[in-house]
Amino acid sequence: MNSNSWKAIFDKYEIIKHDFNAAPYIINAEQIKQATKHFTKTKEREVRILCFQDKRESRPDIFIENNLFILPIRNGEYAIIKGEGYVDIPEIQSVVKIYKSKLDFKLDTSFVGSSEMQHIDFAYASSLIRTFLEDDSLILTIRGRKRTPQLSFKVNNHEISVKGVQTEVDAGYEGKNQIVLIEAKNSKTKNTVIRQLFYPYRQWQQYTEKQVKTLFFEMRANYYSLWQFEFQDMNNYNSIILSKSQRYEII
Repeated sequence: MNSNSWKAIFDKYEIIKHDFNAAPYIINAEQIKQATKHFTKTKEREVRILCFQDKRESRPDIFIENNLFILPIRNGEYAIIKGEGYVDIPEIQSVVKIYKSKLDFKLDTSFVGSSEMQHIDFAYASSLIRTFLEDDSLILTIRGRKRTPQLSFKVNNHEISVKGVQTEVDAGYEGKNQIVLIEAKNSKTKNTVIRQLFYPYRQWQQYTEKQVKTLFFEMRANYYSLWQFEFQDMNNYNSIILSKSQRYEII
């Protein structure tokens, strides 16, 4: 969690005195480097590592104690914001659905290793993704990293402007009427930073008039779990809601 590094950063710039109710605190990579240059371990001074806080519990102590989280807003520039920045990934309580693959042969290569990507690909090849979304027209068209165009939106009632921030989509599909973006994990996840869903959603919604949907995907104990999240207001980071979820066993 690099709590010592962030305490040094907060102390150097007296960040705790900032009025977070009035506005986020903006900090850049050079400031972070200057405040942590006396640390000897790479993980204690590497900006990318220090600013990667993808779960509530991965935040440094000073963030947790003061209800703060961090968002990238430019290449090498970050906003420290007060309020909720994460969304829960709830346990799916419904009965596991048995899903019969629509393939008429076995994919031997899909069972070599256990990566997030291969589980997504197998779910798509079996038509599970199409079935969950009730859309047989979906075609894999998006994968990998890109940078956002200019985006403006509200986060906890603060106006935020973002440009050139790196996003990553584990898999994206386009159909006749919608685009579907997937964030995948290979282990049990209780919560995730909303940014991982919101930034790609806003980015791709800016390029198309089709509806953009976001899915969270997990492969756990041979079950394929899918959560569909929606943003009730595309200009509000905190408008995220869970619309449906389901666990499947593919046979």
